[in-house]
Amino acid sequence: MSVVGLDTATSELAVALTRDGDVIEERLIAAPRDERPAHAAALLGELESVVDGAGGWEGVDVIGVGVGPGSFTGLRIGLATARALAQALGKPVVPVGTLAALARGIGAHPAAVGRARLALLDARRGEAFAALYDPAGEELSPPFVAAPEDLAGRLPAVPWKPLAAGSGSIRFRRELEAAGVEVLPGADTAHRVSARHVCLLAELGSSRRPESIEPIYLRPPDAELWLERDRH
Repeated sequence: MSVVGLDTATSELAVALTRDGDVIEERLIAAPRDERPAHAAALLGELESVVDGAGGWEGVDVIGVGVGPGSFTGLRIGLATARALAQALGKPVVPVGTLAALARGIGAHPAAVGRARLALLDARRGEAFAALYDPAGEELSPPFVAAPEDLAGRLPAVPWKPLAAGSGSIRFRRELEAAGVEVLPGADTAHRVSARHVCLLAELGSSRRPESIEPIYLRPPDAELWLERDRH
């Protein structure tokens, strides 16, 4: 099975192609320094480029798309693109949680053996998006958003010392380590959402009608908060 996967929930654009679990092509593109993410301008081009490795779209069996939580704008771009491609090409599309993909990357780290996996993304506003998974990758705590001082209290007690990665773990390293969570070194690649894990999870998931796939936001977008503030 050939799967093309994409995730636009963070400032990085992640695109990959896998075939029967093997990575054929993968791209992870960071936003230019001091500029907005280039998802809108670069996503289709990067998808076309990696799909060439499967002989074109005819060789793709499934589209996997990251559904967040993450950037409101980024998620809208990724989901709109995945829906349009699925409908135009007649391809099944499978939604994949961005934190689940991040946790799968944590699980591939040698230090993760027998450990719970804590996936965290910087949610801005002094908060993190988080979810906890057991050593086998099963979800123990569904995605939630919390301030760093509330993170430990939102996590269930587990017999395995959690191993954390993601932009949220880097930002709130001090609070997490004080709560007994181990955070991977800042330069470790496990901190980045990899589209290869979107592909591998999509291969195991169930397809949905493109129009039925919704993003995981966990809180209102900034624009709604600003509008509400201005009303008052």
